[in-house]
Amino acid sequence: MHPHIEDYALIGDLQTAALVGRDGSIDWLCLPRFDSGACFAALLGGRDNGHWRLSPRSSEARAQRSYRGESLILDTVWETPTGSVRVIDFMPQRDRQPDVVRIVEGLSGSVEMRGVLRLRFDYGRAVPWVRAAEGSRVAVAGPDSVWLRTPSQGTTYGKDFSTRSDFTVAAGERTAFVLTWHPSHEPRPEQIDPFEALQDTLDDWHTWSARCRYNGPYREAVIRSLITLKALTYAPTGGIVAAPTTSLPEELGGVRNWDYRYCWLRDASLTLNCLLSAGYLEEAGAWRDWLLRAVAGAPDDLQIMYGLAGERRLPEAELPWLSGYCDSLPVRIGNAAVEQRQLDVYGEVLDSFHIARTAGLASEPHAWSIQRALVDYLESAWRDPDEGLWEIRGPRRHFVHSKVMAWVAADRAVRAIEADPKLGGDVERWRAMRDEVHREVCERGYDADRGTFTQFYGSRELDAATLLIPRVGFLPGDDPRVVSTIDTVRRELTVPQGPDGLGGAPLGLVRRYSTEGGSVDGLPGGEGTFLACSFWLVDALRLSGRRHEAREMFERLLDLRNDLGLLSEEYDPAARRQLGNYPQAFSHIGLVGTAFGLRDGAEAD
Repeated sequence: MHPHIEDYALIGDLQTAALVGRDGSIDWLCLPRFDSGACFAALLGGRDNGHWRLSPRSSEARAQRSYRGESLILDTVWETPTGSVRVIDFMPQRDRQPDVVRIVEGLSGSVEMRGVLRLRFDYGRAVPWVRAAEGSRVAVAGPDSVWLRTPSQGTTYGKDFSTRSDFTVAAGERTAFVLTWHPSHEPRPEQIDPFEALQDTLDDWHTWSARCRYNGPYREAVIRSLITLKALTYAPTGGIVAAPTTSLPEELGGVRNWDYRYCWLRDASLTLNCLLSAGYLEEAGAWRDWLLRAVAGAPDDLQIMYGLAGERRLPEAELPWLSGYCDSLPVRIGNAAVEQRQLDVYGEVLDSFHIARTAGLASEPHAWSIQRALVDYLESAWRDPDEGLWEIRGPRRHFVHSKVMAWVAADRAVRAIEADPKLGGDVERWRAMRDEVHREVCERGYDADRGTFTQFYGSRELDAATLLIPRVGFLPGDDPRVVSTIDTVRRELTVPQGPDGLGGAPLGLVRRYSTEGGSVDGLPGGEGTFLACSFWLVDALRLSGRRHEAREMFERLLDLRNDLGLLSEEYDPAARRQLGNYPQAFSHIGLVGTAFGLRDGAEAD
């Protein structure tokens, strides 16, 4: 059986990331990038698909784990009948090649330890040739090569197509394992000192965390979410992946399993706002610059997502040799949604550049030309149907959220000209577009009988994305149509948390939309509640003047994080467990944005 998704910890080096289980096993790691093939894929299959476990041999060992201060260094303290040890897991921010460092530190008595390393390249399919060389073990399969440095004490040997290490650690002793990847055609990379790397990595994270400008009541949750977002950043380009994993299911045993190791434009403005609010101008500038490079080109060719460096082709394929997390099939890599038409991304992009401009980020000379081209194209394109924010794999429709974001695009372009007329542009035409979109959405996207904005024109279905209407400024939070939409979404899309999913007061766990029958999205099965939408409900309540309810819901949502402060994409209230790809940038962005909103609202009061 697979561990629960929330049983995993995250470590990373700002170019890739690994998931470490409570049992001391690294079950997911792609090298050398987030979107590379996994060399540990037990997360989506079994142990034979690659993992690296390091733990006491005793079956009575019990573990407690935490991050070291405000860092991404994981400490796991194991208590055994004969003594206790600390295992320190981290990935130094690399100079060239990626390293995974695992330090074992004796705390009391003496503890027998065992390491089991099964390298399986190409997502658990390719078994490498392993040999001893230069005092280490080297594994090679095609383009990939990994060196493993093991402690001098104890014994290291091969068994059952794995590399094993048996050793004993006494109080006060420290020993280290270092796993280093490099292209197999290149010579062995320079070796790092694992103990120096530990201190350097700790200093790097503490220096970065100290720059955070949030000093409100939720600092611990905010800084942990910001560290997670930083860990999901691909440092060479500034792109931020939605998650470091693929195919973790939205429903156990279901088919809604997608690859999230790419950069979505839908996250753009919310991410930028979080980084700027927290004082991370350098990261915000890098993300804005990534965005500018990615969207450059023909306005009608704007994609909803891109690769880490702005790659456009992300072909989707299935990996039939993997059994899936909890038998959830298929396991997919790549994402066919890249071909979809989602008109809301134009609003996300224009809003992102607006946020950057008002924050004072220096802009590239050609940035405004790109923005003008995008809004000029959208002037006619906004009338078309699309697949919408949620990447519907059913027929195209006139989604209300897409139209609202078209309004955002026009509004931000108008406001840019009003602030700086020298930019140039047909502001009167854009104002007319803004007014037309607003009028149509209010006429065709609002169901007066039900008292709610709907999912798409002519529909009676709900969509949690309509909770963003006050946040983007389309209507004020206390507008009667907004208030009634909030109440309808709470009544019909929220799921109470209880042992059977039925009892208890509404926590604010929000479904994106109704999936019954697959009538909207064209897919069988269902999904969990969507955590980002739950934070949107908190924001909407605050903006509608219900601050006490908003704060109460937010604090209860914080309780859904795991013991390390991490959130996945979705949550199952009945089973009380996390679902979907993990950790999820969109969820942590929602947490940070909501925390700032609650703090700023309290200060305004």
